Amino acid sequence: MPKGGFMRAMLVESPRPAEERPLRQVEREPREPGIDEVRIRVEVCGVCRTDLHVAEGDLEPRRPSVIPGHEIVGTVEARGSEARRFREGDRVGVAWLHRACGRCRFCRGGAENLCLEPRFTGWDVDGGYADYTVAPEAFVYPLPAGLVARDAAPLLCAGIIGYRAYAQSRVKPGGRLGIFGFGGSAHIVIQIARHFDNEVYVFSRGDRHRGLARELGATWVGGSHDPPPSPLDAAILFAPAGEIVPSALEALDRGATLAIAGIHLSDVPSLHYQRHLFQERVLRSVTANTRKDGEELLRLAEAIPIATHTIPYPLERANDALVDLKQDRIRGAAVLEIGGSGR
Repeated sequence: MPKGGFMRAMLVESPRPAEERPLRQVEREPREPGIDEVRIRVEVCGVCRTDLHVAEGDLEPRRPSVIPGHEIVGTVEARGSEARRFREGDRVGVAWLHRACGRCRFCRGGAENLCLEPRFTGWDVDGGYADYTVAPEAFVYPLPAGLVARDAAPLLCAGIIGYRAYAQSRVKPGGRLGIFGFGGSAHIVIQIARHFDNEVYVFSRGDRHRGLARELGATWVGGSHDPPPSPLDAAILFAPAGEIVPSALEALDRGATLAIAGIHLSDVPSLHYQRHLFQERVLRSVTANTRKDGEELLRLAEAIPIATHTIPYPLERANDALVDLKQDRIRGAAVLEIGGSGR
């Protein structure tokens, strides 16, 4: 327990542009875990574009003064009376899906990402921009004790959502995959794609992102609306920019799929049926994740192994991290170092 029984936290009181510093640092008492929950001492928390959407109000606030953050790595510090899955001191990870109801038709059918009564970390409940967080043990991921915390954090959302988007794009091993927007998720997905011998075509407006894409093995790198040298067998849109959708669809081969991975997207312009959708091109969204997605991604990350590129910030500079993310100044992923060195 922190000195004096209080913890530090950065919370969103009034959503507004990141440049106006929407996060405020406070001290508050850590919450006691419920009967099926664990309290986690946070080591690091990744900074995700969804956090930016929460802070700026693109995602309508679900509760007042919420603590954002859902790429959490830490150690179990306390357990509820019926929480027996972990022991104190175990290294664990917490992701976006805080809890699913387990009762609705989607949960019963194995699609808990489409749950009718979901709760999300850092949106419905307090997240990881704090010294401590609490989560249901059934939705917490075990992590190897020797895993570098700072490197693991981006896997818990950028990695999981990227992995699901990769699967939903239906790209086959050896196929041509387009990636539109090259940030935290994309720099993980390109490593998955290269593992399966995909040719990867990256569309990005930032020189810093383009350079990282080339380092990670991109076959071709161009601007957001540049035509690729060959039709794509599949594509993923990570940039929250609806105006890219027509260009991305036009770059697809017949029968190919464009998967949109963001939780928020600006308006999509009108589409021309013949140019953008005809010949059985598919446009599909990617919604949240299942625990199975997370488990599969973490196993794959260890097998490849996936190397994450991170930029560390102290907790009190969380506002600066959001601004840098918004203005595309982060090469890879930003991570808040909270309870240690990140190692």
